[in-house]
Amino acid sequence: MAKKKTEGYLSAKEARQISRKNRKITGRLEKQRKRKKVPESEYLTTMHDPGNAVEFDNLHTYFFTDAGTVKSVDGVTFEIPLGKTVGVVGESGCGKSVTSLSLMQLLQRPHGQVVEGEIRLNLGDKAVDVAKMSYRAMQDLRGNFISMIFQEPMTALNPVFRIGEQLEEVIELHDDKNKTAEERKARTIQLLEMVGIANSEGVYRMYPHELSGGMRQRVMIAMALACNPKVIIADEPTTALDVTIQAQVLDLLRRLKNKINSSIMFITHDLGVIAEMADYVVVMYAGRIVEKGTAEEIFENPAHPYTIGLMASKPVVGKHTEQLYSIPGKVPNPINMPNYCYFKDRCEMCLECCANEYPREISLSETHKVSCYRYYAENQDGVTKEGGNA
Repeated sequence: MAKKKTEGYLSAKEARQISRKNRKITGRLEKQRKRKKVPESEYLTTMHDPGNAVEFDNLHTYFFTDAGTVKSVDGVTFEIPLGKTVGVVGESGCGKSVTSLSLMQLLQRPHGQVVEGEIRLNLGDKAVDVAKMSYRAMQDLRGNFISMIFQEPMTALNPVFRIGEQLEEVIELHDDKNKTAEERKARTIQLLEMVGIANSEGVYRMYPHELSGGMRQRVMIAMALACNPKVIIADEPTTALDVTIQAQVLDLLRRLKNKINSSIMFITHDLGVIAEMADYVVVMYAGRIVEKGTAEEIFENPAHPYTIGLMASKPVVGKHTEQLYSIPGKVPNPINMPNYCYFKDRCEMCLECCANEYPREISLSETHKVSCYRYYAENQDGVTKEGGNA
């Protein structure tokens, strides 16, 4: 009698079939992406709202693995307004960083690909769809218009080059190729001083391992701001830092954002940081946005059960508790997502209708949106104002 296959097991034949299918899809996408001469008309677009710096519109970013297709970002739509900070929050693996890497075109290719949707970037005099741009065209935007502060500065900085050399390379590549060596050095020292490094001349000659975590993070911020970008992506820039340095880095980001009038996409797990930094909040779960709104709306009136769970899991000053709340269950398998609400199996506020197809987005106000059956008009009688079941 044949043994029953265990869940998640793939035979060699099935793995080969998946691999062949993946090569066909990624080969077609890579051929399109690697074209040397792409007419500008192909990726020129129009912003839906000229007051936005970036508009993600139905973005789908997939990873084609040997075990199947991972839908890391599955239909994400939100905006980053000019001069504002948008906080993106959610568990590890929910698609926060992949969304930002899609904007920067830094996905691990050929496995990682943007397969659908638009990423509209406002350049001032025109707008472009980053998802349709070639690698060569993107090279001119990266650094000049959009830049990224990476999560771990020790792995983002090259350990065998001095700090000054690494900063000067960014200036030479993106800012002005005609600058002399003296001008590049002067600009580098100016950047180091701008991010609060007192011994700028000394740090200029140091290697990354000679600096503390906070100093390395300041160098990364200086590198990201070297060309005065319009959009800054901060991917958990304070995760590896102690609380005192965290506060300094956040204050620094706020001041520099106002100084160069940039927009920030701030990715973090820390709700306290989001409350302090963000004008708008986007809550992601399993590759989709479950709730979005202004920081005030999200913190004062969280609507989605997942957001309510996140709020309940953070410690509150002055409130004694034996054990912090944790959301039960686990995230569904990203290769085999259910055909109903992804949070249903972990939800403590479930309704019978939650077993139906994935809920559509409901507007609670002009800026506050939530994807949950509890806010469908026909189910409103069973929902209290506080967001719990009646």
